[in-house]
Amino acid sequence: MIVRNKIIGALVVAALLGGSVKAQDALLKTGEHHYESLCYVKAIDAFEAALKKKGLTDQQKLAAKIKLGDSYCKVKDTQNAERVYAEIMSTAGDLSGENITVCLKYAQVLASNGKYREAQEMYDKYTRKVEDDPRGKGFSKLYNDVSVLSKNANCYKVDYLSINTNSADFSPAYYKNGMVFVSNRHNTVGVRRVFNWNETPFLDLFFLDDISAIGGQAAGLGTGSGDVKGSRKRSSRGGVVGADEYTAPTANDSRTIGTYGGMNVMAGLGYGDRPVTESERFGGSINSKYHEGPAAFFKDGSKVIFTRNNFNNGKAKRSSDGINKLKLYIGEANKDGWKNIKELPFNSDEYSTGHPALSADEKLLFFASDMPGGFGGTDIYVSRYDGGNWSAPINLGKTVNSKGNEMFPFVDEKGNLYFSSDGHAGLGDLDIFFVQLDGTSSKGRVINLGAPVNSSKDDFGIVTDALRKAGYFSSNRKRGGADDDIYKFDRECELKEGCDLIIAVYDAETKMPLDNAKIVYEDKDGNIKEKMSDADGSVKLEGLEQDVEFAFRATRDGYSANTVSFSTKDCDNEASRLEIPMSRPKPAVDSTALAQNGGANGTNTANAQNGYAGETTTQGKQGTSGTGRNGTSGTVLSGNTCIIRGRVMTQGTKQAVDGVLVTLRSECDNSTQTAYTDATGNYEFTVAEGCDYTVEGSKDNLGSKGKRVRKLNCKKGGVTADIFMFGTGDIVQVDNIYFDYGKCNLRSDARSELDKLVAMMRKYPKMRIELRAHTDSRAESDFNQKISEGRAKASASYLFKRGISRSRVEFAGYGETMPVNGCVDGVECTEEQHAQNRRTEIKILQMN
Repeated sequence: MIVRNKIIGALVVAALLGGSVKAQDALLKTGEHHYESLCYVKAIDAFEAALKKKGLTDQQKLAAKIKLGDSYCKVKDTQNAERVYAEIMSTAGDLSGENITVCLKYAQVLASNGKYREAQEMYDKYTRKVEDDPRGKGFSKLYNDVSVLSKNANCYKVDYLSINTNSADFSPAYYKNGMVFVSNRHNTVGVRRVFNWNETPFLDLFFLDDISAIGGQAAGLGTGSGDVKGSRKRSSRGGVVGADEYTAPTANDSRTIGTYGGMNVMAGLGYGDRPVTESERFGGSINSKYHEGPAAFFKDGSKVIFTRNNFNNGKAKRSSDGINKLKLYIGEANKDGWKNIKELPFNSDEYSTGHPALSADEKLLFFASDMPGGFGGTDIYVSRYDGGNWSAPINLGKTVNSKGNEMFPFVDEKGNLYFSSDGHAGLGDLDIFFVQLDGTSSKGRVINLGAPVNSSKDDFGIVTDALRKAGYFSSNRKRGGADDDIYKFDRECELKEGCDLIIAVYDAETKMPLDNAKIVYEDKDGNIKEKMSDADGSVKLEGLEQDVEFAFRATRDGYSANTVSFSTKDCDNEASRLEIPMSRPKPAVDSTALAQNGGANGTNTANAQNGYAGETTTQGKQGTSGTGRNGTSGTVLSGNTCIIRGRVMTQGTKQAVDGVLVTLRSECDNSTQTAYTDATGNYEFTVAEGCDYTVEGSKDNLGSKGKRVRKLNCKKGGVTADIFMFGTGDIVQVDNIYFDYGKCNLRSDARSELDKLVAMMRKYPKMRIELRAHTDSRAESDFNQKISEGRAKASASYLFKRGISRSRVEFAGYGETMPVNGCVDGVECTEEQHAQNRRTEIKILQMN
C-alpha cells in the first residue's frame, strides 16, 4: 500500500465504498474496525477517545497508539503523528519485531515537519535494528547536511497557480493547448460522495483548455478531437467560479522559500487561496463515481490512458480482501468525448496499477504498481506498445526503485525519467527525482531535484521539457494534509549538477591541515584546472563530471608532491571527501651517528604516522638490555638502554588481545620496531634513553589510541605502556575537551585535543563515530541537555572543517542523563566527582 492518501486515486489502495460502520460497544474495537476498513479519520476519533479512558493495559495502549499514529500518517497529519510517536518512544521502551517500524515512521514525520536532526537520530535508531534497509543510512547521511539540496535554489522561480482551490489539485498533464489535472473539488450537484480514507470527495479529471491563462505554454501538443463537457472561453482573471470551494489565507500558511511558493513569495506578492482561472470537469465517460486520474495523452489527442478504480461498464470489482484496487484504462477520442474504454492487459483485481506516462515516441508506457515481486511499496514499471499489443511489464530495477514508494513517472522528449519517491533520501515525504534512461534501462545515478522544487512535504507529478527550463509540479507544502496544489517553475540560471568533492590536504606526520597547497587536475575534456587549499586545508570542487577517473596532484613548498586518484562513479547528493597527505622530504639516516646518539636501531619509516597520543606512561620496573621479545632484531644499542613493555587489552572488557602488531616509533629519528603480542597480550622492546616514543597496536577490525613515552630515563628503570584496543560498539573517552561555563564555543586548548581525534579518523579511514557530550547534574536538566547538544555540535563542526566527512560523524548531547558515578540530583559530591561526568566520548559505530 502507498502512504500517500490523497493520491490514493493515483495509486494507493482504493476505497472501501458506501455503507456505514456499525457502532461497537468498545472504542478500541471501533477504532480497529475503522482502521482495518481504511476509514482513518473515523479510526482516529475512536482511538483518541479510547486512550482517554482508564483501565487500558500497557499492551492495549501501545497497540492503539501505533495504529493511531499510522492513521494520522495516512491522512497526512504529521503534527499529530509526531505527537503520538513521541509518546510511544517515551513510554514503550525498546521496540522490537514489527513495532520497530515506529522508528521509521517517526523519522519520516519528523522530516516532514522539518526536524532533520531529530529525524536523523531516529533513522539511526531504526538502522541499528534493521540493518538491511538502506533507507535508514541514506536519509541519515543526507540529514548531516541537508543544505546540499539547496545549491540550485536560486536558479528556480516557483509560482502558485490561479487554478488551485483549497481542495486537492495535482498531477498536471499536457492536452491539446491546455492542461488536464486531478482534483477532488466539489463542483457537482446532488449528493456529495466522500472517500472513507480521509472523508474527502472522490478524485476526478479537470481540464484547463488554454494553458496561457496561467502563464504557461503547452509543449509538443496535438489538436485531437477529444472534448470536455461544457467547454467555453475563459479569462485569465476573473471572479468566483460558481461551484468551486475557497478559503481565505490563514496565519498558519507558510510563506517560506521552498516551502510555499518560491522567490516571488519573498517579493511580497502574497499568493492567496482564491482561484481566478476557471477549469472544467473532464467529460465523456472518463469520470465516474470513483477515483480518476492521473492521465496521459497521445500527442495527436486520439487516445488517453488514465487511472481509475476497478470500475468499468457500470460494474465495480474488488480484490480477494475486499478492496477496490486501481487500474489503467485506455480510451479513444470522438466528437462526444471518449469511447471504447478498455482496461490494459496487465491490470489485476489483486493489485493496483496507475500513474501512466508515455515516452516521446509513444512506444513505452511507464506506470506505478504494487504488483508482487517489486522492491518496496510501489515501483515504476514499463511496458512496450506496438499500436495494438502491450508487452509484459518490466520493473525498472533497484537503481530507480527502493524499499519505499516510487510513483508519478514522467518522461521528457529526450527519454529522461522523472518520478517521486519517499524511499530515496530527500527533504521529507515524496521528493521528485531524475534519472537518465537508455530505453528501458537507467544509466547514471538518481538525482534529487532539490529545493525549491522539493520541500519537506509531498512533491510529485512533474511535467517539464528536456532541459528542465520550465514546467509544472504538485505539492502540499502550503497547508500540508490533503491540500495539494499545482505550481509552475522557471529555471533562470545554469544548474550545478555533477559530483561535488571536498579535498582535505594535511601534513602526513602531524595530521594538521595545510593551506596554500596547489591542487592540479585535468577534466574529461583535457582542460587543466588549478585550485588552492584554504586555511582549513580544504579545496571544494563542484559539478565534476560523473563516471570519470580524476588524478589530483598536490604540491606545496617544503613538501614532496603527492598524486591521489578519485572516481566519480558512485557519487551521491552529499559532497564526497578525498584526503591527500603530504610529507616533508627526509634526509638519509646515518646509522653510525644514530648509534653514537643512543638511537634505537630499526626500520626507517619517513612517512610513519603519529598515533592518537595518550598520557605519558608511568615508570615501571628495571628492564634488561637486549633485543625486544617477539620484536625485530637489530644492532646492539650503545649508551643506556632499558625496556618498554606492556599489555594490550580490549577497551570494554579489559581482556588480553593476542596477535596484535605493536609498533614502537622513536621521535628522535622516526625509526621503528615491531612486535606481536603473545597469548597473554604482552609485548616488550629494548630501547635507548633520551628519546620520546610512541607505541601503537594494530589488528583487523580494531583500533588503538596508542601511548606516548616522554624523554625516557633509563636510570629510573623501564616503562610500562599498556594499550587499549577498541572496536565497533566501544566507547572511548576524549580527554581535555574544555568549554567555558555555560558556553558551547570551543576553547583553543580543546581544539588541540580534537586534532588528535582528526588524526585518529585519518588513521582509520572507514571508522564512523558518534561524538557524545555529557554534563554533571548541577544546573537545570533542560539547560544541561541544551548545552551538551551545543557542545557536541561544536566539536563535530570542528572535525568537518578539518576535512572529516559528515557521513562519518554523528553527534548528540546527553546532558546529565548518563553519569559515570552516583552524582545525580540531591547527592553531595566533590568537584572531582562532578568533573568525571563532564566528559566527551566517542562511540565507535563502525571500524571497517
